[in-house]
Amino acid sequence: MTAAGRSRRALLVVSVVLLVSLIAGLAAGAAVISPRAIALALLDRLPLVSLHSGLQPNEEGIVFQLRVPRVLLAAVVGGLLALAGAGYQGVFRNPLADPYLLGAAAGAGLTVTLVVVFLGGDAGVAAVPVAAFAGAVGGVVLAYALGHTAGRGGGTATLVLAGVSVTSFLTAIQTFVQQLKVDELQRIYSWILGDVGGGWEQLRMIAPYAVVSTVVVLLHGRLLDVLSVGDEEAVSLGLHATRVRFTVLLAASLATAAAVAVSGLIAFVGIVVPHVVRRLAGWSYRVVLPLSFLGGAAFLVLADTIARTVLAPAELPIGVVTAFVGAPFFVAVLRMTRRVET
Repeated sequence: MTAAGRSRRALLVVSVVLLVSLIAGLAAGAAVISPRAIALALLDRLPLVSLHSGLQPNEEGIVFQLRVPRVLLAAVVGGLLALAGAGYQGVFRNPLADPYLLGAAAGAGLTVTLVVVFLGGDAGVAAVPVAAFAGAVGGVVLAYALGHTAGRGGGTATLVLAGVSVTSFLTAIQTFVQQLKVDELQRIYSWILGDVGGGWEQLRMIAPYAVVSTVVVLLHGRLLDVLSVGDEEAVSLGLHATRVRFTVLLAASLATAAAVAVSGLIAFVGIVVPHVVRRLAGWSYRVVLPLSFLGGAAFLVLADTIARTVLAPAELPIGVVTAFVGAPFFVAVLRMTRRVET
């Protein structure tokens, strides 16, 4: 099959999975509501469309005030994390690069915790996106600098170890800060374990950051393809490799920060989804980046659906679900990567 054929097939598969996940996310819940009625209610909200869904007022409230914003937030967060993971992998030319493993999520988590503990109120809420961005960039830079210095160029294993070390260090500081304000522990721990139930307000809060970071990363797909052949070849083709890496690094960190600011620390999305996409569509970042965004959206919507139904009426933290899938997947990817390097 040609590369274009693989890309089209991958787009079809990912689109179908995303559609199914969205339908499942809207239909699942303590209140049983017909997927057909939900679809008709959604279509009725379109301009120049008038349909009778049959939903009662309380059911419409459940769908549009609870389920729709939650599903959309899960889709946006999952898309941003997967896109950031694919972007980091392109920047570092390392298949194990990931917002969580590189220290981006831990850095954002630390700075958000500092804001929650020491600012609080409206000032703390307003400062969360900026603080998360600063922490995400700082975590990645620290992990890459440590891996580059200790590993003579930052090989796969060295970069992963550096990222784990930085993540552990930043998490330790975060735990210490939490103890300074015990009355905020419940809020912070809920945030650490991951939650996408924030609603329309949080969607509006991260929308500008999500749009900017997504557009910037997607526009650099072709340039990341050029970088993948090596810096010398890229420079010979007139590409400013350092500038491209820096731009994608900042945009991917902004995407991570936006996701972390509203959902907490959700691991493994940025490593699972891009690898699955590459299996389906090949290695070109022009294809991998947009499909990773769509695939990440589908993955996290499905994870959230499982999280709020498997123990109903109780709710499982979404980070637990992604870890159940991502941890064994990461071990498999690490084994394959080591086999290739040896």
